[in-house]
Amino acid sequence: MVEVRVGVGDAVRSGQVVAVVESMKMHHDITAEVAGTVVTLDLAVDDQVAAGSRVASIRPGAEEAGATDEGPRLDLDARRADLDEVVARHRAGLDEGRPDVVARRHSGRRRTARENIAELVDEGSFVEYGPLVIAAQRRRRELDDLIARTPADGLVGGVATVNAAAVGADRARAVVASYDYTVLAGTQGFQNHRKKDRLFELAERQRLPVVLFAEGGGGRPGDTDTTAVSGLDCLAFNLFGRLSGTVPLVGIASGRCFAGNAALLGCCDVIIATAEANIGMGGPAMIEGGGLGAYAPEDIGPIAVQVTNGVVDIAVADDAEAVAVAARYLSYFQGPIDDWSATDQRALRHLVPEDRLRVYDVRAVLDTLVDDGSRLELRGGFAPGVITSLARVEGRPLGLVANDPAHLGGAIDSDGADKAARFLQLCDAHGLPVLFACDTPGFMVGPASEEAASVRHMSRLFVTGANLSVPCATVILRKAYGLGAQAMAAGSFKAPEFVIAWPTGELGGMGLEGAVRLGFRAELEAETDPADRQALFDQMVTAAYEHGKATNVAAQFEIDDVIDPADTRRWMTTVLLAAPIRDSHDRSHRPNIDTW
Repeated sequence: MVEVRVGVGDAVRSGQVVAVVESMKMHHDITAEVAGTVVTLDLAVDDQVAAGSRVASIRPGAEEAGATDEGPRLDLDARRADLDEVVARHRAGLDEGRPDVVARRHSGRRRTARENIAELVDEGSFVEYGPLVIAAQRRRRELDDLIARTPADGLVGGVATVNAAAVGADRARAVVASYDYTVLAGTQGFQNHRKKDRLFELAERQRLPVVLFAEGGGGRPGDTDTTAVSGLDCLAFNLFGRLSGTVPLVGIASGRCFAGNAALLGCCDVIIATAEANIGMGGPAMIEGGGLGAYAPEDIGPIAVQVTNGVVDIAVADDAEAVAVAARYLSYFQGPIDDWSATDQRALRHLVPEDRLRVYDVRAVLDTLVDDGSRLELRGGFAPGVITSLARVEGRPLGLVANDPAHLGGAIDSDGADKAARFLQLCDAHGLPVLFACDTPGFMVGPASEEAASVRHMSRLFVTGANLSVPCATVILRKAYGLGAQAMAAGSFKAPEFVIAWPTGELGGMGLEGAVRLGFRAELEAETDPADRQALFDQMVTAAYEHGKATNVAAQFEIDDVIDPADTRRWMTTVLLAAPIRDSHDRSHRPNIDTW
């Protein structure tokens, strides 16, 4: 017996605790079975209590005034010391517990890690993993200092919903993690590596997309509470790399992103970067330590370099736009939405000129074809001859690959082939149908093209296209010549769900001019007068054009039809978007998406 709470003569109510006994170091309440008056107390504090022992005798009687069987009312707002301690510990790592740090961050026109996460996720949905973790430096710093200065060991991460209002909570869950640059410059410490491992494994098990804010300086050499020597046995890069092709991976770079942070960023399907971002596989200290010179952080991988070389998929102005674009990007992989509208499709009839030599704005074609405001272009600053975009038609997401006749006449160069092939991998991995908008004279050729390893790069399109498990379709806007046109149709005009042309369509095994020069060389050389030779050449080109007009090709059933451009969406919704995704391999173990 450890406690007796009543005395002889006391009135008790039914259910009232009269004594407390200890068994196996746990305290158990002894309660009155009836209301009444205590007559005897049979045991005292420190007495041994056996099963069946009588603790007290109660003479049944009326309840005391105001007494009820329910006992005292529970105050739901009552404070508990243990809970207060936990709340205080959490608060130390929140922005409101670090006003000076937050003020410094804001003075640089930057948002905190927690502000970015709060803006991205649906309100009240974020469940954080490891918020009480601190840097593994107890051997060199005081505990209170670590709690105050290294909250969450510089990585805020957990599970939340994003876009739940549009797609539903069941499709909106995602893992969200952000390095905190205000904690040890966002470096990768022992504990935050363990936290990443935990989150990445969770993402794989539950098939959750990952959004990673990657700002930070890479590996941290100052952690002492470990047995690590090199740290090369950490699992984070392996676990994150395994997620490629399994779940969507969204990377955001804002500020300085070097070394290990940049490596994780580079594993992502898409990289969104702000105007002041610097991205590099090594920061200033690593570069100088390698004897490669001294550089300021701003000189390493600035946004102007990383957009044009294809590292950055989407360039944005600041943190706020980065968060908004990340949520928008993620939505394409969360399924269809109900709220959509579309432009009057008759406008498509007037966007490709009848004059086959006049250039036009293919982006205007794409924007008119898909749902209003739904097109999101990726890698727009790289390989401008090929346009890759995510979009929606009747609320359903899909991928778009288009040639831009304003660049190289729409010819596909090595960079353009790489850009398109990787985009096809992205769509294939995450179940998005693909529409090719074809207007190409073919692959770019010539000595300069071969110096860029075009044979290998361009052939990627055939290998990737032939192995798509998602449905694809091709719309010929104008030119469809040679191998380049076949590459815009998964390798063959019989491979897609449909291949259709607009009235401006023209097709051939190679470009008209080249075909005439090659096929009728003898006839042209036989004409000695330059003017007459040019007239003969023009006549032959015209004849070749008439022969390769889309209507003539459709008459031979090499393509499925020549249509009114205003009917394009009807073809897409009836055939492309309704087609099942072929199970050509186990979708739970998808091939990864190439980082390039």
